[in-house]
Amino acid sequence: MPTIQWFPGHMAKARRQVTEKLTLVDVVFELVDARIPLSSRNPILDELIGEKPRIVILNKSDLADAVLVQKWVAYFNDQGISAVPIVAQEGIGMKKVMSEAKRLLKPKFDRMAAQGRKPRPIRAMSIGIPNVGKSTLINRFIKKNVAQTGNRPGVTKAQQWLKLNKELDLLDTPGILWPKFEDPEVGKKLALTGAIKDTILQLDDIALYGLEIMKEKYPTNLAARYRLTETEMTLAPADLLMLITERRGFIDDYSRAAEMIIYEIRSGKVGRYTLDEVPKNLANETSKK
Repeated sequence: MPTIQWFPGHMAKARRQVTEKLTLVDVVFELVDARIPLSSRNPILDELIGEKPRIVILNKSDLADAVLVQKWVAYFNDQGISAVPIVAQEGIGMKKVMSEAKRLLKPKFDRMAAQGRKPRPIRAMSIGIPNVGKSTLINRFIKKNVAQTGNRPGVTKAQQWLKLNKELDLLDTPGILWPKFEDPEVGKKLALTGAIKDTILQLDDIALYGLEIMKEKYPTNLAARYRLTETEMTLAPADLLMLITERRGFIDDYSRAAEMIIYEIRSGKVGRYTLDEVPKNLANETSKK
């Protein structure tokens, strides 16, 4: 797969706007994809957010490896960052996000009350790379389709303030990617999970990477989905693609098979998976607790 670089103009503008609006919010909701908790974090966000209270929201946790979701929560907690796994599509975990925001901001709101200031909703900013579910999160909070959603990156194009309920005002921001992925593997993971527009990549490249990494990390899931024998599991990704194309009755339509494989990996039909590994030193520490 070629080196991926993708930085549309509206994202550069969004980065400037985020910096300008941070002073208006109490807390940042940083959404990440639970399947790639580090690869789906924009490295420039730490610099932008600074010391502002933050909650890392691991969305799509129903598609991720359940054991590793908890290890990633422990990882972020170890870094001094609150982390909450959710499934925005189903509304699972939303109450936990609010309770964690209240916990983080209690000292600030207690000081405001002591000064005689009237209670007001928490002001939050949602931020993250494209297609991690920011708009779906908003719609679940407000229980209406006020934010446009789509299973493709780049749906939200402008910032917008939304009054979600009596307790929360949210500033929605467009997804922000960064100019260049220093680690090519990060770009591949983002492509496979759908954070980068499919139109700028070759689908067969993404599918071949998907077969390769699933074969490496979750071979049982891959074998079960495509009914692969032990011998067939030793095939190279390109040969596996040809075999699956034939087995699904697509004859020589490898592009159709590639598209199907990508869809089935993204939607969880090949099973739950997490592609980012928790740093080993922390994984060892958490296993002892």
